[in-house]
Amino acid sequence: MVRLLCFPLCLIYAFSLGQADSLVQAEGRILHATTKEPVTARITYQSMPYGNTVGTLTNTSYSFTMFNNEKYALMVEATGFEPAKYTLDPALANANKRLVQDIELTPAETKTEEKSSVGHVMRLNNLIFQLGNSKISPDSYSELNTVVAMMKKNETMVVQLEGHTDYQGNPKDNMRLSRQRVDAVKDYLVSKGVAKSRVKLKAFGGTQPLSREDTPEAHRGNRRVELRILEN
Repeated sequence: MVRLLCFPLCLIYAFSLGQADSLVQAEGRILHATTKEPVTARITYQSMPYGNTVGTLTNTSYSFTMFNNEKYALMVEATGFEPAKYTLDPALANANKRLVQDIELTPAETKTEEKSSVGHVMRLNNLIFQLGNSKISPDSYSELNTVVAMMKKNETMVVQLEGHTDYQGNPKDNMRLSRQRVDAVKDYLVSKGVAKSRVKLKAFGGTQPLSREDTPEAHRGNRRVELRILEN
């Protein structure tokens, strides 16, 4: 069941003002992080910052309309899994006004052990930078604070931040940007009390893409920061 505070009136209102071009369709699947099988979850979404539009549904996927170029907070919860929080930004939609973001859920009973295991790699899915630079969006702070808490709980943990861009553009510029972004993440962690010596850095530029597909979704997935556990 989906509950919308302003639907369908706000959709009609948007079209009446000639704002149809500003509507973005958000959609994605809910998957088991390891097996990639569909997971039935409770999905809650809310427009930011005031929550004028709110919806809930229970399914293995989601689809809803984003209004007025607003960002949306997405919460996904399923029995036996750690909850996942994402921020959906309409600026990242493709040319067809679709924003596709699959959500992978980690089983609750294995998450703590996996996170602290040497060699484990975490992708910081909710880490958002301003386009083309290394300035971290405030929407990223929640996920980075989770990393801070993990490192404070595991006092001997040493991590390596690995920066990746897509493979488009100048390779030297991409390498420099990926380095600047992991530098920015390290600066944030250190500002929250994590010792500099516990955070190593490595920049890959666009040399290790997850996908070679020439689509906006593939390029967006290639732009990422990953955290690798080196010591614990």
